[in-house]
Amino acid sequence: MRDKLNQNRKTKDKIKIFFLVILLKIFFFTEQFLLRIKHINYPKGQFILSMWHCHQCLVYGVKDKKNFYVLISASNDGEIVAKAIEVLKLKSVRGSSKRRGVAASLELLDKLKEGASAAIMVDGPRGPKGKVKDGIINISKLSGVPIVPLVWASKSRNFHTFNSWDKFQLPIGPCRTVALYGDPIYIPSELDKEQTKAWCDKVEKEMNRLEEDLKENYDKYLKL
Repeated sequence: MRDKLNQNRKTKDKIKIFFLVILLKIFFFTEQFLLRIKHINYPKGQFILSMWHCHQCLVYGVKDKKNFYVLISASNDGEIVAKAIEVLKLKSVRGSSKRRGVAASLELLDKLKEGASAAIMVDGPRGPKGKVKDGIINISKLSGVPIVPLVWASKSRNFHTFNSWDKFQLPIGPCRTVALYGDPIYIPSELDKEQTKAWCDKVEKEMNRLEEDLKENYDKYLKL
């Protein structure tokens, strides 16, 4: 009886995921023609974007989408997002600190060694909000690929902030935004635990600085 209930639950979950993926694909496909992102200091060469979980829709703005991977959690929610972003020609690597963490890191390292770039939501998938975890530091250290901090903002009425743990931001309809990129941060190839924590703090501090910069200079950047 219990096995049958579990099987029914799994079937319902699959059906739910299937329809949510379709809806999200339609939304992503449509929104890419309505969203305007002003890029400031877009990086050259290969990089790992350091992004807050609430800013994950910034992957819309990646220019070389065919050679770009997004680290997405192995949860059901992650499954929906991972399948949906395929409509944007983006690829994903599935895993987090709690599920498939090691396997996901190794897979992402392989992609980086092949010349791809990547994005990591550094305070995801469950927070705490605004705290950089050490995963991006370790991946950058092992791959030799620099970290590029990235934040965005918008004054558009179609730019919505939700009441979730991360204050998720989503453009819905025509929307103008500004994406501000920091300078590449190169991580040393050998770090102990204390040094790794110091680099987490450095990336976090830079992302906070970029947010303050964008808040103060948003109108100026939008006109560039």
